[in-house]
Formats: sequence, structure tokens, C-alpha cells
Amino acid sequence: QVQLVESGGGLAQAGDSLRLSCAVSGVTVRTYTIGWFRQAPGKEREFVAGISWTTSNTIYADSVKGRFPISRDNAKNTVYLQMNSLKPEDTAVYYCAFSRRVLVVTDQSLYVSWGQGTQVTVSS
Repeated sequence: QVQLVESGGGLAQAGDSLRLSCAVSGVTVRTYTIGWFRQAPGKEREFVAGISWTTSNTIYADSVKGRFPISRDNAKNTVYLQMNSLKPEDTAVYYCAFSRRVLVVTDQSLYVSWGQGTQVTVSS
């Protein structure tokens, strides 16, 4: 069973940086992708960024493109979301999720395992 554990959330001020980590375990397939999603209070959960473990292709939401690079460390089985130039509108619970797709997909229904989430709060 795939398990994902997020860490690295917290409080930040506008313009600050935070790095989220997603530790992945229990994967038995060779091709998969990891996505980051977020859900702000009163809003739908939305795709933020994703990375293919196999091809390293990445996709970003327009709202974070250029600010939130995603990366992976194969040795540590960990995916990182480096959050730079944070804005108050980035405040949300951030989740990482696992998909069996080879290439990154933004449709959250294609992600079959989810972490518990980590809160990110950005003040102005």
C-alpha cells in the first residue's frame, strides 16, 4: 500500500519561502507520478504541480509557475515543493498524491493515494 507523508508546512510572511516534502513508501510499480494539490478554506482542491518519477516531466498550475519548482530525490524517495515568493493567496492545506500514470496528470481523480496534508499559512 502506497503511503505519503507531507512535512514542511507552517507560517510564513509574504515573500518568504517554504519547502514541502512528501515521503513516499510502499510503491511496487516502476512508473508513477507524484502531484501536489492544495485546498484553501471554502474552495475546491486544486492541482499545484506534479512530477513523473520515470521521466521527470513536470507540470505546474499557472498560479505557481516560476515560483514553486518541484523536484525529487530518488535515494530518499521524496518529492519536494520549493515554495518561493509566497503570497497570502497561497494559504491552504497542501497534499501530495500518487498516480500510476507515467506522465503527470492534473485530474485529481487519477490519483489513488493521498497524504494527510500540511497547512501553509502566508500573512501579508
